[in-house]
Amino acid sequence: MSTGSVSAAGEVTTELPIVRIRDNVAASPGVVPAARRPEMLHPEPSYQPVDHDSTAVLPYAGSVASRRTRRLRAWMLTAPVDVVALVAPLLITDRYWKGTLSAAGLTVVIFTAGGLYRARRHISVLDELPSLCGRLFASAAIVSVIAALRHDSVEYGAGFMRTVALSAGLVIAGRVLTRTATLIARRRRWVEHTAVIVGSGPIAVELARLLRRYPQYGLRFVGWVDSPVRGGTGTPPVLSAVDDLEATIDLVDCEVLIVADTEVPESTLMEVLRRHECAKRDLWAVPRLWGSRSQVKLPDHIGAIPVVRISDIELAGLRWAVKRGSDIAFAVSALVLLSPIFLLCAMATRIEGGPGILFRQERIGRYGKRFELLKFRSMRPADEQESQTTWSIANDRRVGPVGRFMRRTSLDELPQLWNILRGDMTVVGPRPERPYFVEKFSAEHPDYAMRHRVPVGLTGLAQVSGLRGDTPISDRARFDNYYIENWSLWLDAKVVLRTIAEVLRGGGR
Repeated sequence: MSTGSVSAAGEVTTELPIVRIRDNVAASPGVVPAARRPEMLHPEPSYQPVDHDSTAVLPYAGSVASRRTRRLRAWMLTAPVDVVALVAPLLITDRYWKGTLSAAGLTVVIFTAGGLYRARRHISVLDELPSLCGRLFASAAIVSVIAALRHDSVEYGAGFMRTVALSAGLVIAGRVLTRTATLIARRRRWVEHTAVIVGSGPIAVELARLLRRYPQYGLRFVGWVDSPVRGGTGTPPVLSAVDDLEATIDLVDCEVLIVADTEVPESTLMEVLRRHECAKRDLWAVPRLWGSRSQVKLPDHIGAIPVVRISDIELAGLRWAVKRGSDIAFAVSALVLLSPIFLLCAMATRIEGGPGILFRQERIGRYGKRFELLKFRSMRPADEQESQTTWSIANDRRVGPVGRFMRRTSLDELPQLWNILRGDMTVVGPRPERPYFVEKFSAEHPDYAMRHRVPVGLTGLAQVSGLRGDTPISDRARFDNYYIENWSLWLDAKVVLRTIAEVLRGGGR
């Protein structure tokens, strides 16, 4: 029998028992599951028969409270409490206010870098405690050393260390409070996010059962998505094929994707997950060979099944704001510092080629948007057709000595700093290409179009890795997509430094 209860939000919910089903009935391939029909998006729980002894796992309606809190994230509660705990000693004494504020800022940065503000499925302060204490100690040690150098006083140093110890104790106490509050909110279904499992094998079915039975993971299971060829005896009914994942996301209002044991080839799955609607969702995955120990900073799991949160596979939100800010700072600084070189290049181009210092060409940017790219002119094409369809002019005799030197040192690319300032481009990213070649390469290489998830760049990881000129397009696409999926400010800095080395070496084409 089922049991009814009244939730804290005032909604009557129905809890289902675990039921064993032995009916030998398989879902017809052409039948649309009820959970996929618009009128049954939030159905009353019902059973779907399967053909073997298994646990029936069914989607259930979301609570009223969870629909209002769906935009909440863990860091929105944890980060403010951490900041308050770190600066709380100022209420006792303001003698060490500079050191206290410095330690607070540094600690938040170190916590962020260590993943202590990321969402977790299994919440436990004890799991976080080693990482928490280590980072608190690191930040305190850095600030204490600086304070000791500035204040040659044992008394001052001892007093400051007592302040730091108090802050650390308050941070740990604050974590206990915030984690407890999060668990209570999840268990009472005040906060939960809709989850679609990509896969329909045994692990995927077990994940669905765990999410259905244990609300403390903060996810509401709404269905499976998998390859249609997998359907048959022994498999649960799926919402759709993986190729239709974007439509399914809209249909069930999905917020979280969990990749389990799917038979879809990895290349096909990645192509789907990189699509804009899929990339905006939180993405988790059950790692391959998950019986072995996984090397991650803070291991996470659902039940006894390990899960890993996949980093954002497109630049958006705070990450994009940071990158855009660094682009503007770089472009402004470079335009000011390199203005004498700009003037010399313009004069040399004018003397060698006559009027028309700048060369303007249509290129493809982010999400396929067209823009006008600027370069110093190194030669004049015979017509627009040649300009748009000629792959390389590296050995063209019409390129004069000045143009050849600027191309070899990449000085002809400097006007693109203005493109960066306008927002057409970024400093580091996939190099922009002409519409003719974008269409051609996208048809030949499935990963090529995925490069346009981010703005195109003045330089790129592929270019500093030797992939310039007549090199395989497939290799370039792999490097570009690797850059997008592993972006960091330090990766940008490494590419810029390697670019400068290439320019000084004259490694251009």
